Amino acid sequence: MSLEIVAREGLVLLGCGKMGSALLAGWLAAGIDARAFWVIEPNPTDWLRGTGVHLNEGVPAAPAVALLAVKPQMMGNALPALQALGNGSTLFVSIAAGTTIATFESVLGGQTPIVRTMPNTPAMVGRGITALCGNGHVTPAQMDLACALMSAVGQVVTLTGEHQIDAVTAVSGSGPAYVFHLIETMAAAGKAQGLPADVAMQLARATVCGAGELAYQSPETAAQLRINVTSPGGTTAAALAVLMDETTGFPALLNRAVKAAADRGRELGK
Repeated sequence: MSLEIVAREGLVLLGCGKMGSALLAGWLAAGIDARAFWVIEPNPTDWLRGTGVHLNEGVPAAPAVALLAVKPQMMGNALPALQALGNGSTLFVSIAAGTTIATFESVLGGQTPIVRTMPNTPAMVGRGITALCGNGHVTPAQMDLACALMSAVGQVVTLTGEHQIDAVTAVSGSGPAYVFHLIETMAAAGKAQGLPADVAMQLARATVCGAGELAYQSPETAAQLRINVTSPGGTTAAALAVLMDETTGFPALLNRAVKAAADRGRELGK
């Protein structure tokens, strides 16, 4: 099932904030006509107003997809607007963290095909990654459609079940914040070694961005890329002896951080 079905039958986008806008921009860039989209957004941006989509004009009778892009805390108030589309042919796709498939089924109906996704913020520059899982009413063709929709903003992976979503949230959903904090701490460490603050920040940002791009493009593993940079007995080796310490370094620290995020995700899903 390609994106052509969206052009024919339409897509409802509930919420068009940063992530919703990134997705919509990707779909429009893929060549889908703006009139195929019905967007419900109480605070539309000037950009959204200028796209030519159906904006706050209701919804079609049986759209191919309804994509839920409101914040989780707003879902309870927003979702009833689409309740009439439940238990039908419309595929519901959620990008809301912490809202379970069972929660959606309780509002939309137990026969509703629902795909839950976890994208991340690099989607806003077309470099995100999204994990997807669906309930038992999602057909293979509908899962392919959900993957195609989320591919508009980056890579996609499919999960064996919803039980994996909290781990995904902890690694890739929250992960960009870990990287941004790495930039902050690298810059602060550079300043502590005598660099001007602005120079240290420029070096840290460029280094993390460049290393990320190298990891993205290279066929080598992350471990091999690390080895490639590390001369025996050199400066990188001295730093890695600290960072790779099993008790005080990255392995233990990130394991605790990711576990904390995953545990919190499970709490929010209850």
